Amino acid sequence: MYSGPVWPAVHFLKRNIHVPPANLPANNILSLTAEKVGGTNRHKLFILSSRQVCRRGFMVLSFGGQNNTAVGFRFGSKGTHSSRTMMLAELASVMYAVPPNGSRKEYVSAVIDANCLRKPTISTRRLSLQRLSELYALDPEIPIFRILRLLWDADRVSRPQLAILAALARDPLLMATAQAIVPLAEGLEMPRKSMTEGLREKVGDRLSDATLDKVIRNTASSWSQSGHLSGRTFKIRRKIQPTPRAVAFALYLGVGSGFHGEELLASGWIKTLDCSPSQALNLAVEAKRLGLLDLRVAGDVFDLSLNRLDPRSVGSTR
Repeated sequence: MYSGPVWPAVHFLKRNIHVPPANLPANNILSLTAEKVGGTNRHKLFILSSRQVCRRGFMVLSFGGQNNTAVGFRFGSKGTHSSRTMMLAELASVMYAVPPNGSRKEYVSAVIDANCLRKPTISTRRLSLQRLSELYALDPEIPIFRILRLLWDADRVSRPQLAILAALARDPLLMATAQAIVPLAEGLEMPRKSMTEGLREKVGDRLSDATLDKVIRNTASSWSQSGHLSGRTFKIRRKIQPTPRAVAFALYLGVGSGFHGEELLASGWIKTLDCSPSQALNLAVEAKRLGLLDLRVAGDVFDLSLNRLDPRSVGSTR
């Protein structure tokens, strides 16, 4: 059991949100086990398990690694961004080629047999399929992809936001750069040094400096594809405009990551959309109007149900 610091709940909208300490060791941030310490209701204290958990507000509580991976999250120190970007254009081509209710076999056939990505050889088609599967699963049996596909077909504007959220959930290398990009103020240049430090902290000495530089280029490209960065020589932070469907997906990922109640509105998934808690709540209400989720907020009650979004997984949170 991790024997480091414990922290009290802080208040947001007169309710509790549990925030991990900023100086938490990097190798202790992939899954938090909620554990009440003491009997007081005034200060609810939680401690970390020794298991690795998600970093920087993307996964504050854990249902256990097996449950996280069952939803579709991928962990570790390896990722697709060592060789590719988030491949937004390729994902769009595959989604166009396969019907919304398509099976895993149909995605494979679209890439390999129909060559929807227009690759010159079978080997390059297989490699592209592998990389896209790493990033997005391309399998409706995987909940993250099932929800991505549902939301993808309904709204073209949301697609880059949906893709970056899914890629963050499934590529630890991209996730390692989120702390450098997401909080960056609009108009500031991409902090290459911070990105390098975050990646080196994640991979240790496994990657050479040249490979790490390539990862930075690929991740910068992905953040550009999502709209967070612009420019060629100098990458400048831009604010994106979150959509109700992207917020619904961020809430889904938040629940799958172990967040509960209104702490969902302040998770890293929501912050990735450049969305404040109050704006996230408004967009969640709009998502409710679109029939994507059920939400009730009254007094100290925050009741969110994702059964409309996906009756097969996650459920509700209070």
